[in-house]
This record gives sequence, structure tokens and C-alpha cells, in this order.
Amino acid sequence: MTETTLTDLDALSEALLRLQTRDEADRFLRDLLTPGEIKTLSERWRVACLLDEGGHSYREISEMTGASTTTVTRVSRFLTQEPHQGYRLILDRLKEKSS
Repeated sequence: MTETTLTDLDALSEALLRLQTRDEADRFLRDLLTPGEIKTLSERWRVACLLDEGGHSYREISEMTGASTTTVTRVSRFLTQEPHQGYRLILDRLKEKSS
């Protein structure tokens, strides 16, 4: 990534950290993203949740979410193998909160 890209990502991350409620997050995301981007991001998040839940094949998750099996595979790789572990971080925090 270029320095500009990192700065832009940092600025977006700071903006996200300022959100205080689900309503604020919804409003910000609806302003920031197109309906198609919202659908894509929501779909990926649902795939991550279903993969974390376990008990479903990639094909079943694809059918349940409308995501391609390629997307399911990609989300699975990021959930289990990639170094960022962003999906894992949030999934674990949500589990802690519901306990």
C-alpha cells in the first residue's frame, strides 16, 4: 500500500471509531457506501458468522447468503489464515458481549 492509502485508511478507521450507536453506524454506512457495497459487505459478514458458527458446507453458506463459493472461500481464508484477523477479533468480541 502507498503512504496515501494508509493515511486514508487511518482516517476512515478514526471516523468509524467515533460512531457511538448502531443508528449512527447505519447512517454513516448508508452515506459512505452504495447499496451494492452495503450488500457485499453485509454478505461477507454473514458468511464470516456462518463459518464461525460451523456445521455448514461452503456450498450451503453460498446458498444461504447468495455469496459465491469463491467469496465463501476467501472469507474463510481471512478468518483462519491471514494475519489481520479482523473477522476473528470482532466475532470473539461479540461472543464475549453476549456471554
